[in-house]
Amino acid sequence: MIPIIYENDELLIINKPAGLAVQGGQGVVHSVDRDFAEQVGYKIYLVHRLDKDTSGLMVVTKNPVAAGKWTKLIGSKVARKEYLALCAGRMPSKSGVIKDDVIQHGDSKPAVTHYQVEKEWTVPYENGIGEIPLCLIRLQLETGRMHQIRIHLAKQGCPIAGDDQHGNFKMNKLLKKVCKIKRLQLAAVKLTIPLEGIEKKFEIPVPFDIEEN
Repeated sequence: MIPIIYENDELLIINKPAGLAVQGGQGVVHSVDRDFAEQVGYKIYLVHRLDKDTSGLMVVTKNPVAAGKWTKLIGSKVARKEYLALCAGRMPSKSGVIKDDVIQHGDSKPAVTHYQVEKEWTVPYENGIGEIPLCLIRLQLETGRMHQIRIHLAKQGCPIAGDDQHGNFKMNKLLKKVCKIKRLQLAAVKLTIPLEGIEKKFEIPVPFDIEEN
């Protein structure tokens, strides 16, 4: 079951599990547009995306008219999405803006990510001889490129734990052994949107395999 966080006459806010694709296609057995439609008993309409391996808050609508409206709203600055990432390493500063371009469909595209380091700690391994630096980072996107957060954090030398595609494969093997981390530690945890004439905020707990020890 995909958890429903909020529902009204035109939309639902859901908490998408990690590992579930948003849209079905060739070779995709499970997806939000298919599985959630079966769960609620009617067709649902996608208005934005999350990576398959990213968990967290998503908006879907109940009809195509609402889909058109919310596609524009979610893509505008009136809607704000915040992400949390559990990373292996240290950022160069506690807060800032990353502006590295991202390659998308063969072209270099401008990409802007705002970040704030919320926690830093270390996890010991090898009988206390070595330690792994970890940090929890809150992020907001100014642009929405594919895998933008994952690419930007990896370029800063602070890749997301469990990200074998853009991160540190050897570190991920160690994290799996020491911390039992088995998946990408990235989630859309907060969503602020206009509803019923006011700004409403929705937030979910930190969904990662580990937090600060």
